[in-house]
Amino acid sequence: MKVTLKVWRQKNRSTPGAFKTHETPELNVNMSFLEMLDVVNEQLANRGEEPIAFDHDCREGICGTCSLVIDGKPHGPHKGITTCQTYMRTFNDGDEIVIEPFRAKAFPLIKDLVVDRKAFDRIQHAGGYITVRTGAAPDANSVPVPKQTADFAMDAAQCIGCGACVAACKNASAMLFVAAKISHLGLMPQGQPERYRRAKGMVDQMDKEGFGACTVTGSCEAVCPKEISLDFIARMNRDYGVALLKGDAKAVKSGGAG
Repeated sequence: MKVTLKVWRQKNRSTPGAFKTHETPELNVNMSFLEMLDVVNEQLANRGEEPIAFDHDCREGICGTCSLVIDGKPHGPHKGITTCQTYMRTFNDGDEIVIEPFRAKAFPLIKDLVVDRKAFDRIQHAGGYITVRTGAAPDANSVPVPKQTADFAMDAAQCIGCGACVAACKNASAMLFVAAKISHLGLMPQGQPERYRRAKGMVDQMDKEGFGACTVTGSCEAVCPKEISLDFIARMNRDYGVALLKGDAKAVKSGGAG
């Protein structure tokens, strides 16, 4: 099969970009989408042209590095998979495929299809960890955790931080990512001592990074490759509200509020 690619090409964030058309050579239908780009880049390099810059790493749907908008949808047409798990058999011979970077103010473009997602790292640094001393690893089942809670925590922990939720949201909100990172720690016993401080720190950092507000359209959940639930956003909002109330109570107790 052969397809036509309409790819966003941009030298850097200060240079205007535009779509450029690339024709592929003959492709194996069982190639992954990223393998197809490898083939196109080899063709471009052989002609002395600049290859298409795109992010990739594990190519197993684990790392969250691949970040392409394919025909208007982050990660491509399928549900619950990443770009690297999208295969060329998804498309038809002769198709035109439009490929763009994740577009959001908080994800400044670096080159072509590569964006800077360090804002996610800074949000993690603001509270996505546990500092409480827990001692040596406890024996299995010595700390009782209800199965439903453990399963819910594992659902949140599946988030790979790819940013598809931001790219799909009309407001470029990062609420689903932040909610997952807050919840998978806050649900477990070890995460309880810092639960509310974590929620406030990470949400405040998210706002500082310039992500938009959540209007609960559900587009984030729809494109998430790990199908993270909107329920985590509701849980995060509750924790953030409690954190604000606790902060006000401390201020009143210390004479900092009227």
